[in-house]
Amino acid sequence: MDQPTDIWEHCLEHAALSDVGLRRANNQDAMSVVIAGSQEAWRQRGHLFMVADGMGAHAAGELASKLAVDAVSLTYFKLSDLPPAEALATAVHEANGQIHGRGQADPEFKGMGTTGTAMLLMPEGAVLAHVGDSRAYRLRGDRLEQLTFDHSLVWEMREAGQLSADVNTDHIPKNIITRSLGPNPTVQVDTEGPFPIAVGDSFLLCSDGLSGPVEDDEMGTILGCMSPDEAVRALVNLGNLRGGPDNITVIVARVVGPLEARENDTQTDDSPPHRTARPVHPALWTVMGVLAMAAAGAAVMQHWPAMAVGLVGAMIAALIALVGRYGGTDDAAHATGRPLGRGPYTACTCRPDGEFVGRIHEIVDELRDAAVEGNWLGDRPKLDAMIDRAKSAETSGNHATAVRECFQAIDFLMGQLKEQSRGDRDTAGPAGDGSNVFD
Repeated sequence: MDQPTDIWEHCLEHAALSDVGLRRANNQDAMSVVIAGSQEAWRQRGHLFMVADGMGAHAAGELASKLAVDAVSLTYFKLSDLPPAEALATAVHEANGQIHGRGQADPEFKGMGTTGTAMLLMPEGAVLAHVGDSRAYRLRGDRLEQLTFDHSLVWEMREAGQLSADVNTDHIPKNIITRSLGPNPTVQVDTEGPFPIAVGDSFLLCSDGLSGPVEDDEMGTILGCMSPDEAVRALVNLGNLRGGPDNITVIVARVVGPLEARENDTQTDDSPPHRTARPVHPALWTVMGVLAMAAAGAAVMQHWPAMAVGLVGAMIAALIALVGRYGGTDDAAHATGRPLGRGPYTACTCRPDGEFVGRIHEIVDELRDAAVEGNWLGDRPKLDAMIDRAKSAETSGNHATAVRECFQAIDFLMGQLKEQSRGDRDTAGPAGDGSNVFD
């Protein structure tokens, strides 16, 4: 689906990237980005972002995650009579039903499941519906907050008071999740928000292929130093350099100005806002009809006072119906009476400093040495120029620029490595030898 990003590019930057990682044969992650086609569409339903991480043998996990993002993206926008948070949660429930039904119908897919983290960016803030251990974060200034709760064994044990925050959890399997879409006919869906949106905020959605090997403060620092397009590549590269044990999916959205669409000639912001019609309780229509019929009967019998009472009553009922249907505040602009969920669940300060730059420099040096030793560095002067700019920025105390230059060097080197790997596969034949530089 082509997204009308040009009308938002002056105020909303976003990028998404999904990578198979270094240890998996196929990518069981899926993602979806649906950008509103107009200012009014955004007011009513917002921008939708979603990440899903599938689980299951063979192609089952891949199918489950795709069903999740497709079902949520389609169902949410069909539920226009429901407030956005309720519609999003209902869409996630619908996705669960579709995945479960598909698993029950085919033994090959039985028991398949997926995580699902969906986020709306709306006038009242960011609203989320969430199942599993994929995550959503908000970066504001140098503070990164995790907006979702991990439905994992470790987090559930902490929530139940069985683990304190300072207890080492290395002995507890990190890949055991307690809730997912698909295995069961019903599922509990967490809803969170609305979290206020301010100019400068960045939102990150990711699968655990990123949050496993990369720490929160590292993610936040990269987000704060780079554009969304640069950040998603840097995060995926860092996840792979830490072993790439799982598929990695990342979506970044950054608010760079007031969220006001640049409309085309046929749709301008000067037009009055459209009100979405809300359903009116049937009893009100019944009362209005009865009063109108009573007034008509009174008129036939020439009981003028009774006719007047009936007409006035019918007009009052009609007025109440019209106000209820079109008046007041739009559902999309009216947040729930109280915040949903209990997020944010974690927070950390993340800013670029000499220690962080030094760690990234070490990665660059190790990767460059591997490239030289393996003879897969194609443009040494270009790489040296990037490294020189990074060192110069670090020397002058501009750590943000140093981080950005280091990750550009890493991205360049990873590109060189992929070219070399493709060449090796072409030479060795379809099977190759199964080795890679990070083993």
